[in-house]
Amino acid sequence: MNDSPVKIIEFPKISDPRGTLTFLQYPNQIPFEINRVFWTYDVPGGEIRGGHAYKSQSEVIIALSGSFDVVVMDKLGNKIKYTLNRSYYGLYIPPQNWRHMENFSTNALSLHISNKKFDESEYIRDISVFMENERL
Repeated sequence: MNDSPVKIIEFPKISDPRGTLTFLQYPNQIPFEINRVFWTYDVPGGEIRGGHAYKSQSEVIIALSGSFDVVVMDKLGNKIKYTLNRSYYGLYIPPQNWRHMENFSTNALSLHISNKKFDESEYIRDISVFMENERL
């Protein structure tokens, strides 16, 4: 496993009568250099997104709008469910952790920030392979 734990990161909030602004940058809020950003939206009720682990990629997931749960499992089978519902919190997930997202609210928008560019060989999509191998 990666030495860094899965954790919630709180981003700065700057509020005034016009509204609130939240930002993130490396290295102050994000623990890695950003190489890829993507988002998911229009997820139909009852659907599950994710369902994989990364070999060496780290990720931060933010609920920009609405809410959803992120279920993270380590190689020992320990699961923790994180509910993301505020745009000033992000969930940091280091490599070698299985994750899926579920329980999306209407109009949920999830932002994903990654330290690596897309590479299909980086994904572990079979949970039995993930559980069997100490480090892929």
